[in-house]
Amino acid sequence: MLLIYCPYCQEERSELEFRGAGDAHIARPTNIAEISDEQFEEYFFLRDNPKGLIFERWRHQHGCGRFFNAARDTISDKFIMTYKAGEPKPDIGAAAAPHAPVETYEQLEGEAK
Repeated sequence: MLLIYCPYCQEERSELEFRGAGDAHIARPTNIAEISDEQFEEYFFLRDNPKGLIFERWRHQHGCGRFFNAARDTISDKFIMTYKAGEPKPDIGAAAAPHAPVETYEQLEGEAK
């Protein structure tokens, strides 16, 4: 089970109390009624799915109910840091140190027969 730090409650809580809410720091259109269908599709549906460090929005649904941002490593699922909504995107590229390769069942147990 993951423990996620809520920057508003100022404590770590079980992942079961939280819900992911998509990418953080998305540049939203100023007047969505005036954009083309292609621009709307790109804004609303198309998201990168990078391997490594990402910035996401989360909600402490079964706690304070507030949204906050998190920097998370998609390979290890480790939360690097969390910070309040509205705060600028932190520069933590160097803080996300390389991690050990993810071990698979086959590496640990050998070939299944």
